[in-house]
Amino acid sequence: MIIAVAGVAGTLGGSLLTQRGSERAKRREIELVRDHEEIRENHSLRRTCYVELNRDARQFTTALNRHLHTMRERGAEDADREALDEAKNAHRDRYSEAQMIAPEQVLTRASAVNQALSKVYGQVKRLERGAPEPGETMETVVQAQQEVWDMLRRMRTAMRHDLGVSQEE
Repeated sequence: MIIAVAGVAGTLGGSLLTQRGSERAKRREIELVRDHEEIRENHSLRRTCYVELNRDARQFTTALNRHLHTMRERGAEDADREALDEAKNAHRDRYSEAQMIAPEQVLTRASAVNQALSKVYGQVKRLERGAPEPGETMETVVQAQQEVWDMLRRMRTAMRHDLGVSQEE
């Protein structure tokens, strides 16, 4: 009788232990899947943010270039100013998003681009008003605007590196 009770208890105990082990394994598997999904979603979020930031920074740079040409050729009108401000605002929104998403190495490059674009924008506006600071001329502003393109390339390289698209830094 004792042997039978011990056998039944052993069988039941073994199945309980097997069931608990199986539940633990399932929980670990679910956690791993969740972690993998979170990593994938984070990567997708960063990629979308980077694409939009790169696009809007390039469009702002192009809008500054176009605005400078317009100022030289005929003088800026309200529609020209609005187009420039729309590009500036789009870039500002993307940069704000990147500040919450991008890791430090990307944010450092994005910040340099943002600061350079803001500086050129300020110079353009002062020239437009006829109140440039000492040393600000159309030529110095054009030069500063052209330097932004190199900063954009460095920012894009940092983004591609973070996404694992490129191993270069």
